[in-house]
Amino acid sequence: MRTIRLFGWLVLAALAPAAHAEVPAALGDLHGKIVWVDFWASWCAPCRRSFPWLNEMQRKYAADGLEIIGVNVDKDRKEADAFLAETPAQFALRFDPNGDLAKAFDVQAMPSSYVLDAEGHVLARHFGFRLEDRAAYEEAIRSALAAAGSGTARPGGDENQSARRSGGKNDGRSE
Repeated sequence: MRTIRLFGWLVLAALAPAAHAEVPAALGDLHGKIVWVDFWASWCAPCRRSFPWLNEMQRKYAADGLEIIGVNVDKDRKEADAFLAETPAQFALRFDPNGDLAKAFDVQAMPSSYVLDAEGHVLARHFGFRLEDRAAYEEAIRSALAAAGSGTARPGGDENQSARRSGGKNDGRSE
């Protein structure tokens, strides 16, 4: 039995709200793509650290069908724009000042990231961003892409895959 430890990830069979089965229209037409949805805010220190990695993953896996979408939750767009001037995004962006997308995904912390399969089901979610967990995050992407290629992607992932959540919620100020 092959066991993969994905530090910080929750595999969501029972935890994913039913609303996640359909990708909110505000994210765009993503059918057939593996999607990493990353909720971020200008005041979030781990968000700042995650952007270079997200840029790298978009470059590395876009041709394989990965779409990274950063969803900013700042009420004031000027704060998001100032963040982006210092920390550019080379992936798609959406702005959610009213929190509609954040509510649809039940965002708990900053950043909060969700891996969606090609049908829009949430495969996994993660709270916070830790540099030392980048390999595990990338493995989640590779696994989702591989499952999509074989037609086996489904909520909850492979029953032989174990994942555990580390650290709990991260409000963006502790890292």
